Amino acid sequence: MLKIIFMGTPEFAVPSLQILVEKGCEVVAVITAPDRPAGRGQKLNESPVKQYAVANNIPVLQPEKLRNPDFLERLRALNADLQVVVAFRMLPEVVWAMPRLGTFNLHASLLPDYRGAAPINWAIMNGETVTGATTFFIEKEIDTGKIIFQEKEEITSDDTAGSLYERLMEKGAALVLRTVRAIAVGDYPQIPQPPMRTGKEAPKLFRENCEIDWNRPAAEVRNFVRGLSPYPAAWTTLNGMNCKLYAVAVVEEGLPNGSTEPGTYRTDQKNFLHFRAANGWISARELQLEGKRRMKIDELLRGYRLP
Repeated sequence: MLKIIFMGTPEFAVPSLQILVEKGCEVVAVITAPDRPAGRGQKLNESPVKQYAVANNIPVLQPEKLRNPDFLERLRALNADLQVVVAFRMLPEVVWAMPRLGTFNLHASLLPDYRGAAPINWAIMNGETVTGATTFFIEKEIDTGKIIFQEKEEITSDDTAGSLYERLMEKGAALVLRTVRAIAVGDYPQIPQPPMRTGKEAPKLFRENCEIDWNRPAAEVRNFVRGLSPYPAAWTTLNGMNCKLYAVAVVEEGLPNGSTEPGTYRTDQKNFLHFRAANGWISARELQLEGKRRMKIDELLRGYRLP
């Protein structure tokens, strides 16, 4: 039986670790992020992966630096055959090259498309109708190693980053198990990746690239909003305040177009708030004004009057 080290931190990685444990794989240790203070009381917060590992009596290592000599010594002492990485930080070669069978990563896209930190978000933001999950061997350049397996996943017109995240989390876990089992018997492909196509990048999300551009067509604005919902959320400025939009719809008819400037809004102060996009209008369905909680549009308008 292979001795496996699992590396991961957020909720997305937990089902992959769980399926390995429940199917009888020998996970000799888990590597995850150090505990960080969080919340008003700044209480130390354990990662979801650590919580699962501790509950299942799996040894946990939490290095601040992956090149730390003490950490590397402990890693070598585990004498793992294989390392599995799901939603973890970039590894130095001294780490990923250590096991005799290498280190593979689970990525939430059909590589080489959407290499980078936010593949789920960007696939929806760009209006894709299909994405998936990929396992691949880690090499020096990020997300470029030889592909082992891929599984496709349809993106529906109503998917958000949140709903697609949930499905790919489970699909990815099954793919991780399939990959481990194939490596264990030595029967698996190693397919070189072609170059990534232009416009299929998935860079990290910052406040700056989450701002809505109302000069874009309405359908593209809708994709942008759902690709960032529920986190980190698309935003615009409304009445001088930051406004996060979580759900919107394209208004098909019945509103003036003409020369209305993109970004202009209309409201009846009761039931609707519409924003002008490049070629039509967008109806805000769920949003959060600065200093307020997230709420449906009619609920917001009952308690807040827009000029």
